[in-house]
Amino acid sequence: MDFNELLSALSFVVFTYDARPITLLQLLQVPLYIFLAWFIITRAGRLIVKALKRRNVSADAIHLFTRMYFIITIAVLVFTSMEILNIPLTAFAFVSGAIAIGVGFGAQNIINNFISGWILMWERPIRIGDFLEVGEARGVVECINTRSTLIRRNDGVHMLVPNSQLLENTVTNWTLIDKNARTFIRVGVAYGSDVVKVRELIYQVIGERDDILPQPKPLVLFEDFGDNALIFDLIFWVSAVSETDIRRRRSEIRFRMYELFNEHQVVIAYPQRDLHVDGNLTITQSHKN
Repeated sequence: MDFNELLSALSFVVFTYDARPITLLQLLQVPLYIFLAWFIITRAGRLIVKALKRRNVSADAIHLFTRMYFIITIAVLVFTSMEILNIPLTAFAFVSGAIAIGVGFGAQNIINNFISGWILMWERPIRIGDFLEVGEARGVVECINTRSTLIRRNDGVHMLVPNSQLLENTVTNWTLIDKNARTFIRVGVAYGSDVVKVRELIYQVIGERDDILPQPKPLVLFEDFGDNALIFDLIFWVSAVSETDIRRRRSEIRFRMYELFNEHQVVIAYPQRDLHVDGNLTITQSHKN
């Protein structure tokens, strides 16, 4: 088959739409164009993402850019493909109207979560790497998708939360402004203990650590006269990325506090009960043969 015959075969009209002929060449051009364009788009996207990472751009900003980049390029591919086939946009007016009606009745939650996802990525009240408290679950945000957000809980389980729930419900973001968090440790010492010495020992424990933030200053409070103990609260700030990190530091402080109290004969109190008996108490001992 020579060139003219090939050209004639490619010029064969497969079908006609609105008096516009669609040839075999046009049908072959579209998938080839989409393949080449998508190859270039994906490679360019990866290069741009690498460049942004080298500039230390935040992960959530890179995530937002990639979403917008691919949506815009997909829209350009669709419109260009229609241009190659000589299909006007008005051809989809009826179809788009029918789809809009179907979406309005059957996909309200999907659209709600989709729009909520874009609001989260644009306003950034929640970012990748933030430590969230959603209901009774706590975890770190790993990915914000267009429909749901992926959160890794403290126990390692991944949890998918619909984006609309993150906007409509109360969500505690521990790291929205920074990674600083306040925590406290409560300890009870026996009545009769030297309360000034107890305070000094607790401050000594804090002074030995370099992972406690100096501002706001750690504070030791004589909280209360308890039923069985004198109650002290140690309040301090740390820079942490997860609840596990905070719990680990509290545990280390308790270990050191227990060690210092033993060295200085400070007794950590435990529940005690005094039993008062009215009248005479007789104790009998049974004998067995």
